[in-house]
Order: sequence, then C-alpha cells, then structure tokens
Amino acid sequence: MELRLQNLSKTYPNGVRALQGVSLTIPNGMFGLLGPNGAGKSTLMRTIATLQEPDSGSITLGELDVLRQKDEVRRVLGYLPQEFGLYPGISAEVLLDYFAGLKGLRDGPARRAAVESLLHQTNLWSARKKAVGGYSGGMKQRFGIAVALLGAPQLIIVDEPTAGLDPTERNRFLDLLSEIGENVVVILSTHIVEDVTELCPQMAIIAGGEVVATGSPSDVIGEIKGKVYRTKTEKAALAQLRQQYEVISSKLVAGQPVVRVFSEEPINKVFQPVEATLEDVYFYRLAQRERAVVA
Repeated sequence: MELRLQNLSKTYPNGVRALQGVSLTIPNGMFGLLGPNGAGKSTLMRTIATLQEPDSGSITLGELDVLRQKDEVRRVLGYLPQEFGLYPGISAEVLLDYFAGLKGLRDGPARRAAVESLLHQTNLWSARKKAVGGYSGGMKQRFGIAVALLGAPQLIIVDEPTAGLDPTERNRFLDLLSEIGENVVVILSTHIVEDVTELCPQMAIIAGGEVVATGSPSDVIGEIKGKVYRTKTEKAALAQLRQQYEVISSKLVAGQPVVRVFSEEPINKVFQPVEATLEDVYFYRLAQRERAVVA
C-alpha cells in the first residue's frame, strides 16, 4: 500500500495559503511530517482523512482515489486528530465498544474480542473500567489510538500525538506507534524533531504550506553534513553574530548562549565543527523558507 499526493493546494477564504503544491509519496511504515505550528500539517492531515477538500491536486491510496472514494477510504482509515472529544463519564471498555459499532463491527463476539485486544495493545486493560474523563493525557492519547486502530486500518494518521505528554507517557506512546507502523502506512504529524528522529525511516519537512525537504532522516541530514559549526558567545553578541553568519539556532546552556551556524566553508577558530542533526536541518530549512518569503 502506498499513499501518493500530487500538487495539493489549499487557500482558505481569509486568504491564508495553507498548502502550496504539496507532492509526496508515502510507503508502508512510519512517515514523519515535521513542521512548526501553522505550517499546514493539520490542513494536510484533514485533507488526507477526507475531512476537507483541496482546491486542486490528487491523492491516491493504492488503487483508491481518496478525493472521490471517501467512503471506501474511511473504511481503511484510522485517524487520531490533535484534539478529539470523549464522553468523560463512560468507561474505556464501553466507549471503545461503542466506537467499534460505529466502525462497522456488528458481530458481538468479534467486536468484544477486538475491543479486548486493543485495550491490551494500548496498555489500558487494567484501567478499562475507569471513566476516560479520569485518564491522564497519555492514557487519553493511547485510547485515541485504540479507536484509530478499530477495523484494522491500512492508513493511520496521528496529528501532534505527543504534545503535552510527560517523558514516560511520550516514550510509551512512541513505542506503541512503532509497533503499529510495521505493516501499514502511519503518518506522524508533529513539530517535535525527536519524535521523527526516533521513529521514522522516511520523512518530510513542511513550512508555509510547502514541502522544503524529504527523504530519510540520514539523507536529509546529509544535505548539510560538514557544514554546521558551534560556538559559545555572550547575549550581547547574538545580534552581531546573526548579521555575520547564517545562524541555525541558539539556546542557553548553563546560562550562556550556544550558537549553531551553517557555513559552506570552515569558519575561524572560535567556531568548532559539529555533527549535523535533524534539528539543524529543520531550523535551517525554516530559515531558508522565511528568507525566501521576505525576499
């Protein structure tokens, strides 16, 4: 199964161009869609999930035309949006059984078996009698993925699933996604670089509604390999450094700014060459996109 996006564009009535000629080929396995808030990720996810129409372009999932065969696509789709509502006073077991019925699992024994299996898979079995309104953020996300997995979908979309989770819940959720992504197409839409680095053999970076990089994380990192340098500086010198060099990022380490810059050629001895990371590529591509818009 392969998902193909060709030249998708979407402009909202207020004039915001959310998607601009997006083309991607997404194979089986985990695929990371990395971008900042407002980059167009959620618009793209909703479009793939048949929840809104693009202005132009096409989407195919295997032999299915996603934009014309919405009902068929929904039968093989699992979707975990960034925000989703639950009935807080109902137990996970009862609520998941209800969603299973909506998904088309009509046979009682088969439906109960599916619910039990998913509660075990998402590590919610011991809390199955508890009302979902009392769940932690991570437990709610795991319940959401259980809902998305109903009916053995061939395409699963998860939108910002680890935002706000503590480290333990984040790791548990990522492990779950990794298991799921072995046999189906799973799109992980996120602004968290580590999620993509740890999980996804293929990825894309989106900014301003455009795909600005795509490939494996190692291939994407290879584009700036040997061109990233690091130095410590003083806060008062940051503005001057930004004028002199192509600054990728800066952050405080023990109260002192540490700056990473991109350069085609070695810089003076104040800067030390460092291994490029996916985070470097991410910030570099976003900065490139911003400069292109300003120009």
